[in-house]
Amino acid sequence: MLYRPQSSKDMQAKFQTKKFHMGDELPRPADVIDGLVSYDAVSSLDKIRGLPAGVTPLKLDWNESTITPSPLVVQAITQFLGNSQHLNWYPDLGATRLRKALTSYTGTPLESMLVTNGSDDALELICKTYLGKGDDAVVAWPSYAHFLVYAKSRGLEPRLVTPSDVFEVPTATLMREIRPDTQLVYITSPNNPTGVVIPTDDVEQLCRAFPRTLFVVDEAYYEFSGVTAVGLVKRYPNLIVTRTFSKCFGIAGLRIGYLVASDPVILQLKKLYNPKSVNALAQVAAQAALSDKQFREDYVDEVTRGKEILLQGLIERGAHARTGDANFILVKVLDPLKFVQSLESAAVYVRDRSNMPGFKGWVRITVGTVAQMEDLLARIDKLLNKNPRLLDH
Repeated sequence: MLYRPQSSKDMQAKFQTKKFHMGDELPRPADVIDGLVSYDAVSSLDKIRGLPAGVTPLKLDWNESTITPSPLVVQAITQFLGNSQHLNWYPDLGATRLRKALTSYTGTPLESMLVTNGSDDALELICKTYLGKGDDAVVAWPSYAHFLVYAKSRGLEPRLVTPSDVFEVPTATLMREIRPDTQLVYITSPNNPTGVVIPTDDVEQLCRAFPRTLFVVDEAYYEFSGVTAVGLVKRYPNLIVTRTFSKCFGIAGLRIGYLVASDPVILQLKKLYNPKSVNALAQVAAQAALSDKQFREDYVDEVTRGKEILLQGLIERGAHARTGDANFILVKVLDPLKFVQSLESAAVYVRDRSNMPGFKGWVRITVGTVAQMEDLLARIDKLLNKNPRLLDH
């Protein structure tokens, strides 16, 4: 008997009947999971891997570092892998050695931190610990969209609170919208995707005004802004700050981040925290990355100069572009999809953010080194020769 591949229509009909081909009923997910939509994780990696030899891609879609990590990181990884005994042991439980290094970097006690698999893991842990069905959770919008998935998985619908101008600091809007029963407020600073920073004084104002509400400040781009709420944690037990090694430190592929919180909050988070979940290789790499202060500062300076060059270059070419305090620039165009596809034809990969509420027409471009941004502008010039209306807005 010949095998006939099933069409997607056939498969959909089968799943709708909730039957396997053996006739058994499908296991049913939790009610809150059944109604969720998967996070739209669109990456350019497959396209990049399919490029012809000799073509240099510009991967500017996910705001990772655009260069390889510090040589000290590569050296530490090489030394670690040279001792195979490391791989058959569980990692340093609770990443104690890394937290000691982070104590110097953040100025907070070792006991006030948890190391996680990227800051995503921290955000999910916070939602699991502090959110329940029907709770009021507020998100300063626009924001990092994956947080919505974590919040919704707890059986609630987050309230998206947006200023009249999406590029405004959201403090005044939050002060109006937070209720006495609001359980949690999520803020990205610098904001993704606007790049707007919420001043530390504003974070303090919110924490003081709503002491029964947990404020989560996502500082994924802290190294580029230099503005942090970490120093407030010891005074406000209703504050958590999350950070990552994925942006400035150049080790996004190893998935490592951390959170800073007060002792009572850490105590609650530890009830669900897995102390052996962060792999040993990531811990070693993060320690080495922290130790190379000069490399980190040089890269931030390079991105700052690259951002100025790209912003000015886009404006000179007639684009409607703006920037903030992170490592990306925004461009507003009439046809974002066509703009993104045109750049892809030149092996440039950026992120269409126009599908976000209040963000119509905007495309996000990660900023890299000066040389990379000059290369990007040269590729855009070639595209403009073919289509002079590429940057119309």
